[in-house]
Amino acid sequence: MHIQELTALFHRDGYIALDGFFNDQPMAHLDSLIHSHYGSNPGFHHDEAFLDKSQTDVIPWFPKQDGVQDFDAIENDPGLQSLTDAILGEHWDSQYCMVMFSKQGSLGQAWHQDCSPENSKQFNLNRLVYTADITDDTGGQTVVVPGSHRNGLIPPGNPVGNFQGQVVLQPKKGTLVLLHGHTWHRVLPIKGAGRVSTNFRAVPASTPDDITDICIYRNMRYQFSTSRVVEERSA
Repeated sequence: MHIQELTALFHRDGYIALDGFFNDQPMAHLDSLIHSHYGSNPGFHHDEAFLDKSQTDVIPWFPKQDGVQDFDAIENDPGLQSLTDAILGEHWDSQYCMVMFSKQGSLGQAWHQDCSPENSKQFNLNRLVYTADITDDTGGQTVVVPGSHRNGLIPPGNPVGNFQGQVVLQPKKGTLVLLHGHTWHRVLPIKGAGRVSTNFRAVPASTPDDITDICIYRNMRYQFSTSRVVEERSA
């Protein structure tokens, strides 16, 4: 598809998934760096209260904070830059590169929106790059509800229940997934040795830097900067 067609698809569905966007060699290099960083049994970043209530088992790593520049080549890829330009418009900002690791046997991520949807023009763009295949054996597939970025707040309810019309994405090594921050999405439980994705987050012009500080789950709003639940939600 042309960039204009992909952009229209993104704004319609709140996501696009592009297999083979990146070549195998840089993906293998980054995957090696990621697994070297995490080792065999990394500790969780959040406390048990958050892990239990959010049903989200993700251990983040911000490579640039450790002086690792190897991920820059992916973020600066001309194809990714052009697609981001088309989706976000002029003067968009790159926020950070965040690697997300989930251990074998962990829950993945419950349904959530990355940021509040009350202002439809203020959102984050997840630019997710996969350095290894997500398979039926590994688990960790991404589930999205197409068009939900236009439907306001994710409704309260079962944090890991199913939505009518949900779509299961099974990215491969080199897949790029672009995901609107208001889109309802989750990650299925991890069966294999571990599940990894790398998020090169970006935002449209004039979007607050802390746009993703408060995340909306089906059972709460959670503020990461203060490590507290700012709103309980119930069906």
